[in-house]
Amino acid sequence: MDPVIGLDISKGKSQVQAFLQKKEPYKKSFVFEHNVIGLHDFHRFWLEVEEVTGRPPVVVFESTGHYHEPVLQFLEDQQIVYYLVNPVLSHEAKKMSLRKVKTDAIDAFRLGELYYLYDDLQPFKKKAVKFMNLRNQTRQHDALTGTYVQIKLQFQTVLDQVFPEYKTAFGDLYSPTSLRTLLHYQTPQGIKEETKEKIAEVIRQQGAKRSYGWALDKARQLKEAADRNPFKRNLYTSHVEGLTMFIQLLLQYQRHLSKLIKEIDALAEEFDEYEIIRSIPGIGRKIAATILSEIGEIDQFNHPKKLVAYSGIDPRVHESGQFKASINRITKRGSSILRKSLYNAVQCGITKNRNPKLRAYYNKKREEGKPHKVAIIACANKLIHWIYAILKSKKGLCDLEETNNILL
Repeated sequence: MDPVIGLDISKGKSQVQAFLQKKEPYKKSFVFEHNVIGLHDFHRFWLEVEEVTGRPPVVVFESTGHYHEPVLQFLEDQQIVYYLVNPVLSHEAKKMSLRKVKTDAIDAFRLGELYYLYDDLQPFKKKAVKFMNLRNQTRQHDALTGTYVQIKLQFQTVLDQVFPEYKTAFGDLYSPTSLRTLLHYQTPQGIKEETKEKIAEVIRQQGAKRSYGWALDKARQLKEAADRNPFKRNLYTSHVEGLTMFIQLLLQYQRHLSKLIKEIDALAEEFDEYEIIRSIPGIGRKIAATILSEIGEIDQFNHPKKLVAYSGIDPRVHESGQFKASINRITKRGSSILRKSLYNAVQCGITKNRNPKLRAYYNKKREEGKPHKVAIIACANKLIHWIYAILKSKKGLCDLEETNNILL
């Protein structure tokens, strides 16, 4: 016998369906909660299936973001072999039935059948805790950065209705000194009523490591900006209140992001692979940490094409009879964060010729008539092959002579 247990995992609970062997389901489907009692009930059922078949059943479930984490950790603690499958794979298996029926019990049944359907399923190897911590931190940084950008846009909208000329006084509108000064003088009227010397003193108190002459020059620019401002008086107090709120949020997010990037650097430096990835020109600290955390242990990929597929930049192939598609888009499956990081790494590499070999490859693709984005994806494909080679060899790009031939 070849027993398997399929789990359809949702928030806080899982639907269970066991098979003793192919096309031989065992008992009725049931649900257990993701708590100590529920997990104990599931383990008791798992032991029952093992006793009936004489073999320990494997467990199959699909990745569900974070909902599956309690089950995954329990299976790890009990040393139960499990398969964490891509939702795309399980979705395709569910579509094999002609009947349009969708329930948790049927989904658990299909996941059990999936085990017998695909011979090449590999037991899931959980990434090391350090890799997962790094991944969580880089993803938190990306999420906070996205929210921070949205707040900047909303702040800009309100500022344009209160003091649009303010942005001409500071080279970096979002620097802490600029934001704290604006928090002190929220309207042009407040600046007009103050002397340049007093404004300069306020600017210096905001933490700028500049001379008094620099602060005095900024005070002069602020006075001129207040005189040019099209709004001579503020009609809406809500705008000023909104400006205060957005400034405080921006300063708070800047502190959080600064702290998080330091933690990411400290954790990433514990990996030898971090400096290896950074040896590729154009890849900075944050991008290197993200790529490292998303790939995890390189030994789980036995061929660079599998890493390419994992990043979702492999082309779709569409052929039927005499037809062969001439335009093949990328699959966009796998890790979207890894794919985004590769895209950014290529952009940084070809900008200002930071990575001459990558730039030469980009120019070659452009000369072949490829559009810009197609050439960028081709470079990303090339880049992931380099990363695979240097991680496998555990040598930096400059030290790996074999890779230099690949770069050409």
